Amino acid sequence: MTTYVGPVGGLVWPDPVAVGIDVVPVPEPKTTTKNRVHLDLATTSAAHQAELVVRLQALGATPADVGQGKVPWTVLADPEGNEFCVLEPREIYRDTGPIAAVVVDCADPRAMARFWGEAVDWTLHEVTDDHAVLRSAKGVGPYFEFLRTPDVKTVPDRLHLD
Repeated sequence: MTTYVGPVGGLVWPDPVAVGIDVVPVPEPKTTTKNRVHLDLATTSAAHQAELVVRLQALGATPADVGQGKVPWTVLADPEGNEFCVLEPREIYRDTGPIAAVVVDCADPRAMARFWGEAVDWTLHEVTDDHAVLRSAKGVGPYFEFLRTPDVKTVPDRLHLD
């Protein structure tokens, strides 16, 4: 059975602000491989970041090490081990809502941004060889970010875009 998390009544497409999350049970456990897609959660202050981390851990999140080293954000894993980040306050994410960005690890951020920008008709905000950023043409809602990574896809991702 699928569980939907998002606006009451579901999404009315196209909705540039709302993000719906469908949680679909699968029989296979998560592998130890880092997901190539993850969510970045926005915060409004250092206190909000700390409170959110505590609340998420009370809900079953655990600290995760994906090789991030010393960074100002907190990497956690949900109860099934899917990684996500609780970002420190950033001006760029002040109006995104709780989800700052959907982040995709990839080999070629330019190609991915070109493809997905055309596919969903979002605006390219920044592009380099190492990362690319898209957002709704209306300038609202979360960002869609592609980060270059040397890792190759070895297992199916548990998180994906619909």
